[in-house]
Amino acid sequence: MSYAVTNILLVGVGGQGILLASEILSEAFMLAGFEVKKSEIHGMSQRGGSVVSHVRFGSQVLSPVVPEGEGDLLFGFELLETYRALPLLKPGAKVVVNDYRIPPPSVLLGQVPYPDDLLARIRSRFPEVLPVDGQGLAQAAGDLRAANTVLLGAVSRRLSIADEVWRQALERMLPRKALEINLQAFAKGRTL
Repeated sequence: MSYAVTNILLVGVGGQGILLASEILSEAFMLAGFEVKKSEIHGMSQRGGSVVSHVRFGSQVLSPVVPEGEGDLLFGFELLETYRALPLLKPGAKVVVNDYRIPPPSVLLGQVPYPDDLLARIRSRFPEVLPVDGQGLAQAAGDLRAANTVLLGAVSRRLSIADEVWRQALERMLPRKALEINLQAFAKGRTL
């Protein structure tokens, strides 16, 4: 017996708020009545390394890991990490990507240049791409650190979860002192 499961991947670099975003996603899906499983891979994440979070939801979810080539939605916090994760997606998948670059050590050491055509490369493989100025919109909301919440707002528009469920998930998962700015950042992302 097979069950309809939606597979979401969150990718980026340590320190970008990926794990918090995956927690908020998971909370929203649970509040909406779905079974949810989540898994993370931290590659030296506290030192700016790659972070990948898998979030799967549906009527019954048997594994927390998205099988390669089965991702429905890629939620990218950094361009190069988003490009690297494309093999995890199935044909026709959607991509929401922060138009932001964090040079990896090989670029910082001058060994290789940072690719300048990543958005075009992503779009050539997955035409349904939404580039987001996460940092700019977060700054407009009042705090650059809310870029992950801007991106979450943009992703939320591609999922069939009621507005009040998203608000409830944000209220449950965010510290009270950061809630208002993050609600504004989320709203800015929802307009995209």
